[in-house]
Amino acid sequence: MSDSSTPVPTAELLAEGLHDWVLAERWLHARFATPDYVSGLALVVAIGDAAESAEHHPDVTLRHGHVEVHLRSHDVGDLTRRDLRLAHRITELAAEHGAEARPASVRLQSLALDASDLAAVGRFWSAAYTGSPDHVDGNDVIDPDTHELLLWLQPTGPHAEPRQRFHVDLWVAPEAAPDRIAAILDAGGTLVSDAEAPSFTVLADPEGNKLCICTCLDRRP
Repeated sequence: MSDSSTPVPTAELLAEGLHDWVLAERWLHARFATPDYVSGLALVVAIGDAAESAEHHPDVTLRHGHVEVHLRSHDVGDLTRRDLRLAHRITELAAEHGAEARPASVRLQSLALDASDLAAVGRFWSAAYTGSPDHVDGNDVIDPDTHELLLWLQPTGPHAEPRQRFHVDLWVAPEAAPDRIAAILDAGGTLVSDAEAPSFTVLADPEGNKLCICTCLDRRP
């Protein structure tokens, strides 16, 4: 099996030295602050040229003040060596264009729903999000065009309907997690559990609504 079709284990990803990038939900994400809009546009063009040369195409967003890049091998549905090579090249291009990596500014939100009948609940939410009940992969409802996670179904036993079954997973860079958690606690939040930290830390707002601050550490290979 070639390196373009073999998923890279998490330990290898973390050892790769991609300090400008954040690993979350088996994607690589980066934000590069740009001096101005024109510089950002030039960086996007350079990334596009590199992507064409590599025959591997990331998702790129140009905003005033920064460029965001999201990398994954869509045909594999995971991260491969192609992504690592292109991530290194994009880091080089960003430096050449005077853009500064801001990994601590990367934040990715995913929505989680407790469900005991994953198949039935998944089909419902797949139909709601995509117009078809067929875009469920295991516990995930997936956008068929972008392959992005739309909703994660958290297995649970059957139970009476509680006040809250949804919760938000907020993904951040591992080095940003402690400060983010401290800010939440300073703002009136409560630590519910850090038993699974640094993988995720559960917090609650003043009315008990749950939030998980998630990182890529201590997760599956």
